[in-house]
Amino acid sequence: MADDSSVANVGARYAQALFDLASDQKQVAAVEADLNSLKTALADSKDLRVLLGSPTFSAEDKAKGLVGVGAKAKFNMTTLKFLGLLAANGRAAALPAVIDAYAKLSAAARGAVSAEVTTAVALSAAQSKGVQAALRQALGKDPEITTRVDPALLGGIKVKVGSRLFDASLRSKLDSLKFALKRA
Repeated sequence: MADDSSVANVGARYAQALFDLASDQKQVAAVEADLNSLKTALADSKDLRVLLGSPTFSAEDKAKGLVGVGAKAKFNMTTLKFLGLLAANGRAAALPAVIDAYAKLSAAARGAVSAEVTTAVALSAAQSKGVQAALRQALGKDPEITTRVDPALLGGIKVKVGSRLFDASLRSKLDSLKFALKRA
């Protein structure tokens, strides 16, 4: 099985090729919307995840499945052709990495920055606006925030922007305290 870094590298290369093609065709936003829909479908459908990740399905079956999902969702033709090509080349398992890399390329082209915010409980609308305003001030750019809920944090917040991580979670503070007590 391929390691995560090689899948990410493959995803980044395919995403760059798709982004270049979409840019040439002035379809960047449409392709991004399609990929976001596909990301949601992957999160919601165990069957789709199994289809992409299982070696028991042929590349042809994966291509038919992906293109079928895309056609049903009325994806852009560029996206449909790309999904067929990705699967036909035996790279369907790299689709989540392609989606993430494409989102970063698109955000960079718009001058925006992506931030992943993880909290123990879902943020209210006011809290989301507050986080967005704080990130805008700290980064000097408009952040595009994706939120995740991870009850294991116990409380607080984690914000990841690119390779930087700001961790103000209760879990992290407790782990630091436990480590400090063990050393004492």
